[in-house]
Formats: sequence, C-alpha cells, structure tokens
Amino acid sequence: MKVLKFGGSSLADAKCFGRVADIIDSSSQQSPIATVVSAPKGMTNHLIALTEVFSSTVGDTKALQKRAGSLLNKIHHQLSDILVDSYAMNSTLDKLDLNKQYEQLTSRLRRLSEGALLLGQCPDSTLAQILSTGEKFSVLLLSAILESKGHNVTRIDPEKFLTIEELSVEPVADCLVSKKSFNEFYPDLSPMSLMPGFIGRTQTGDTTTLGRNGSDYSAAILAVCLNADLCEVWTDVDGVYNSDPNLVEKAKLIEKMSYSEAMELSYFGAKILHPKTIMPLLKYNIPCRIKNTHSPEKPGTLISSEAGSNDLIKSVTNLPDVAMVTVSGPEMRGMVGMASRVFSAISQASISIIMISQSSAELSITFCVPGHEADAAVKCLSKAFSLEIQNELIDPISIRKNLAIITLVGDQMQQQRGIAAKFFSALSQARVNIIAIAQDSSERSISAVVRAKRIDDAVKVCHQSLFVDTPTIDAFIIGCGTIGSELIKQIQRQQVDLENRNIALNVVAIANSKTVLFDRKSIDLSNWQQALKESSSSLELENLADFIADAQLSNPVIVDCTSSERIAMHYNDFLANGFHVVTANKKANTADYDYYQQLRKTAETHQSRFLYETNVGAGLPVIDNLQGLLRAGDKLQKFSGILSGSLSYIFGEIHNGLSLFEATAKARDLGYTEPNPAEDLSGLDVARKALVIAREAGLVLELDDIQVSAVVPEELAAITDADEFMNKLPEFDTQFDKKIKQAESAGKVLRYIASIEDDIIKVGIEAVDEKHPMYGVINGENALALHTQYYQPIPFVIRGYGAGAEVTAAGLFGDVLKTLVLNKPYY
Repeated sequence: MKVLKFGGSSLADAKCFGRVADIIDSSSQQSPIATVVSAPKGMTNHLIALTEVFSSTVGDTKALQKRAGSLLNKIHHQLSDILVDSYAMNSTLDKLDLNKQYEQLTSRLRRLSEGALLLGQCPDSTLAQILSTGEKFSVLLLSAILESKGHNVTRIDPEKFLTIEELSVEPVADCLVSKKSFNEFYPDLSPMSLMPGFIGRTQTGDTTTLGRNGSDYSAAILAVCLNADLCEVWTDVDGVYNSDPNLVEKAKLIEKMSYSEAMELSYFGAKILHPKTIMPLLKYNIPCRIKNTHSPEKPGTLISSEAGSNDLIKSVTNLPDVAMVTVSGPEMRGMVGMASRVFSAISQASISIIMISQSSAELSITFCVPGHEADAAVKCLSKAFSLEIQNELIDPISIRKNLAIITLVGDQMQQQRGIAAKFFSALSQARVNIIAIAQDSSERSISAVVRAKRIDDAVKVCHQSLFVDTPTIDAFIIGCGTIGSELIKQIQRQQVDLENRNIALNVVAIANSKTVLFDRKSIDLSNWQQALKESSSSLELENLADFIADAQLSNPVIVDCTSSERIAMHYNDFLANGFHVVTANKKANTADYDYYQQLRKTAETHQSRFLYETNVGAGLPVIDNLQGLLRAGDKLQKFSGILSGSLSYIFGEIHNGLSLFEATAKARDLGYTEPNPAEDLSGLDVARKALVIAREAGLVLELDDIQVSAVVPEELAAITDADEFMNKLPEFDTQFDKKIKQAESAGKVLRYIASIEDDIIKVGIEAVDEKHPMYGVINGENALALHTQYYQPIPFVIRGYGAGAEVTAAGLFGDVLKTLVLNKPYY
C-alpha cells in the first residue's frame, strides 16, 4: 500500500488535475493507492479571507455581506473555471453528476457563510468546514477523472476517524484512536481511494483543521492507519536540496536523508515537510519520498531511517524573519526558576520559541521567536517581570528584529572535528557577523543568528565553502593597459587548465580610469573592450561593495594593474570591505609607514589577503622567498641587486651602441618601462622596490630616507608628461655618453644597483667589472643577492626576467590563485 499526497501547486488548474490523475493511475499499476489532496493553488487563501469577514468590525451588515459575496464569487469562478476546462480536456467525464456534486458543495459553502454572517462570528467547527471546501472540491473532481479511466474510487472522510488530541496547543493526531476508528469505518478499501487533507475531528466529533501543512500531516496519519509501505508527497520541486535552489545555482538534490535530518531542516526553514508530519512516519517507520508532480520521472528525495550518503553535512538551510528576545540583568545570577518563568510566560502567550541561548554567567537568557510574534513576546514578558523591571533587578526586555537563522544539518556531524570552524570561517568569508550561536546536544545541527539582510550571502558562501568542490575566485581587474590587458589574455587562455585543476576564476569586473564593467557571473573576455566602452558605471568603492552584496560573491579579489596612487590609497577600504588585494602597484607599500602597517592589520582583522609579489621582481618570487626566510627565523643583513627590468634592458643596450634616448625608446616600445619612463630613469621606481624589501625585513624607513641618484638630471626626472620627457631626453645623451665611455675604457659597464646595508638604502649607477655579480645582468633581467644570517658568505640569489607585461601579468596571476588559501600571514 502506498499513500500519495498532492499539494495545491500540483492542483493549480485542469491540466494539473489531469497530470495528477495520470500519476495516480500509473502508480496504481504497482500497488493499492490512497491519495490525499490539498485545495487548488490559492483557494485556501480566498477561503481564509472569507472567514475573516465574519468577525470583522469594519463596515455595516450590508458592506460585510457585499465583501463576502464578492469573495464567494471569486471562489466560484476559480473552481468553475477548473471544472469547465476539465470538461473540455476529458469528454468522458460525467458532467451531470459532477455538476450536481459541485452545486451541493458550493451551496453548502454559501449556507455556512450566511449563517456565520448572521451570527457575527464563525464557530470553530463551521470555520473548519468552510476552509476545507477546496480540498473537498479536489476530491470530487479527481475522483470523477479517475472513474472516467475505469477505476473504482473510494472516498475517505477524515471527519470520521482522524482524531485530534484535546490538550495539544497545535493540532496533533491521536494515532492509536485514529487507526482504530479508521479500521472500523474502512475495513475493506478498494485499490484506489481519495481523501481531502487539512481536516479531521475533535474528541467530541466536531470538524477541525490540522493547522499549518495540514494536508501533509493528513497523508502521514493516513499512512499510519493503512500500515503503508511508503508515503509520497508530490509538490512542485524535485525534492530536498542541500541549499535553497532559489538562492544557490549549484544546489544539489539530496537523494536520501534520515527522519531526524528532515525534521531539523524543516524546523529551520527548509520548505519540505513540517516536523509534525515527520513524527508519525518516524514512529511507525514509514519511508517518505518527496517528488515533483511536473517531473514524475525524477527520483526525488527519500526520507527514512537511513541517512543515505556519508556526507558530514547534509544541507544548509535558513529561516528568515526572526526576532531575538533577551532577558538580562545583573541580579539574574542565582535567581532560581528564571528560565522556567520566562518560558512559561512565552508558552501561555502561545508563542513559538525557535532557538535558545544562555550566557554561562547566568546574566541573560536569549531566544528567538518568529518575527511576527516579537512584539507579543516583549509584551507578555514585560508583564510577567514587571516588578523585577520596576525594581531594577532585571533590565527592560530587549528585542532585536530583522534577523535570520542559518543552520547546518547532518547526522554525520556528530563527534566530527572542525565542522563549526568551517561554518564560522565561511560566514566570516561572507563578511557576515554572528549574533548568537546554538547547537543541539545530538550535534546533528548547528545554527547561527545573523542579520536578515545578509542571510542570502551567508547561505551562498556556506554552500560554496562546504559543498562545492570547485573553489571560486571573483576577480575585479582595475587598469586595463599593457599589464591589465595581458593578464586578461592569460586568464582567458588558462580557463581550460583552471577547469582541469578544479578552479573557477571569474572576471566579474574590469575597470579603466573612467568606467567599470560588471558581470556577476563572468565577463565575456573575448569582447570585454567593447563592453567596457559601452558601460556607464563609474569606478567607486561604493559601487564595488554594492555589486558584491548584490551578486553574493564569495571570494572577491581586487587586482590593481595601475600605478595610481589614488587606487593604492583605497586598499585599506577594499580590505576592510572583504576584498583580497593583489597588486603590481608599489604606491601603497611605499607610502608612509603608518599606512603600510595599517594595511597589514586590516588584512589580518578581516581575514583578507594582501599580495604584492610583483612589487619587486615582476614574476620573480622575491617576496615569497624573503618572507619564507624571515618566517624561518633568518635575518637580512645585506642586500644588493638590479631591481628594474627596464633599466637592466636600457643599460645593456647602451653598451651595444644605442644612446640613452634610443635605448629608452626601445624599452618603452617593448612595454618594459612605466607609462612615463621618467619614473624609471628617476630611480624612484627602484627606490620603491628597495623600500619594499627593507620594510619586509623589518626596517622602519620612509621613501625620503633613501639615497637616490637618478639616471638623468633632476629637472628631467621631474617631468610628469611622458611625451615631454621623451622629447627632452636626447638633450642629455652627450653628457651620458661620457659616462659610458669612461666606464668602458676601464673595462667596466654601467649598472643601476640598489643596496641595503646598515639600515641604509642606496640607489644609483655603479661601474662594475666582469667579476661583479651584476656585470652580466642585461636584457630585462633582475638579479638580487640576499646576504642573510643563514646565507653567507655566498648569498641567496634570485635572477630572471623582471620586466615586460607577460612576466608581470604572470606574477599577478600567481598571486590571484593564492587567494584560494586563507592561511596566515594575510600579507
């Protein structure tokens, strides 16, 4: 025997009724079938609105009669439309008999409504009979359709047997009494039977409703009465998911779950079954399957005594619209019976408590209630503790509204280490503040109270962190000049490789100095230039933060490919707003020392990563190696090196016969220099790199402390316009050529070298012979010699290409991938 239940969404119109009849017909080929039905979609809401008119004090009798008449007409039109459409779809229906039954049903509804209007109130029994009109309509139409297919259908009347316990606050069936009564009234059922859901009887025989999710509960009780092998609940979703599929695009269907998991999920907001529905199925060990009426071929979700998969976490769910009530005060400690009085007052007000948390110091009791019951909770507690509040033994009852609860559920979570840490880490990554925490003693669920406006972010990021095997990076590329464009090319070119490595790198924003292009999924990198031209959004921190919140991004990364000081001065704001920052821009790390320190503190506080490998050696692993040495306890004692790939190239070319101007122009055309080569030839770029190394080594220095000897005269180096600088540079060729010839006559070459020794940084031109380690460093190479406590007298040497868009972009790419691992240090 199998019990099927179809909800209102499965019975929305005539086509749906026909589909449900086909499912019942198909299922009956395998075993006897008993079916419980809800009212057609939206019908119960109309009926509730009708009953509210009966007790309304707004308007005179005629006005109330008019409102009731309008609602009755609306009800009649919806039901009659379904009936008429059914006749058009199925010519074998017995229209005469069906019309007669429909007329009896609607006439009874009108009589009951007229009686309630005359009384000015609606007795509970009458209310239940009115509210169950939709379910009874579903039975009469579905029965007629099935009979037209040749089936003999028995109609089960729940008002005869489904008995509710007397003292329960919410309607709870007495299974033993119900089962006994059912066997008396229906000793021999036909292989196919139908029953309206939502209604039952009191101990005295009056009609009553079963409350919220009443039809599901009806099906569970009928399954108990029939000793059913399975209860199937048919709805408009494929089953239970590990996250809300309306929020999480990659939510996966759960094939199997235990009764206890289902109860926890439904209690904390999952729209599956009410915990009350699961209880009788659990008690009598009747499996329940959730299926989709619109996709009957799909397997759905089976709820039984077996958990199914061995996943530690089965699902993440959320309960919106929650309020948190706190009873607190310095005199509460040691007050015997405080908790009992609090919960007794709440119980007497018929308010549901969702979650409880109490401080270990006994100074407060905090609990959550449905948002719509918040004011009632404060009112009843304020009354119950009026004397204590008046005498300042406890504080006035406090309430915090607009909250939500996010919960992890899974039988396998018991006695497993690290679940809570992963949960809280995910919430932190989503930049969601935890207000309160609760975990049941079975360790089957763990819940956190958060602000309601952040619940969607919390669910999405928790799902990404806990269920999705593919880690995600959401990149915001600022600056799409030579380096930025090359980085975009590399990301586009590496997509297949990234997919093979199970990494999703989405470029969700590209910005130049004027506009920014957004796409919450990922920008089409084959057409980004044109799309950016057509964008009207400006590059502002507020725009970026709003975009993240709206797109619910889990791992946003700012990638700064500019040399802009304005952008660099926003890093602290980016980090504080949950972005990681990856940068080739040296302006932040060489700003004043206080800002340098602030960036690191902000990154650690907000668990954001600040990565800048390309600040010194483009794609060379300078910062990583230096930080590794320092973490191992090593100390930098002396440093020397060629830190500019552009100057390495230029100084190589001047010994190949090119003038300084010609070598600089060639380097500029190859993309080795800064947009304005004056920054390279001024020595300032090298000075910044040397300062980054010095600060990494622990030296507290400012940029002004560096002894810089520029390649060109100060008046040339100070020119800020690139074209103007290049136009005037030839004027210096003659003077510079003398330096070249002087060095070559002594068997030496000119190199631009940075050194750190005795806490002093020097940057300038040196003439070196072939024995010097920097003699052969040309063609855009960088070379760094780190003399440390461990590496001496032979230094730790790093050498390789340090100029060019490709290697710099590759270095940025590497740093971007590091944001997938949030291990300290955060900088």
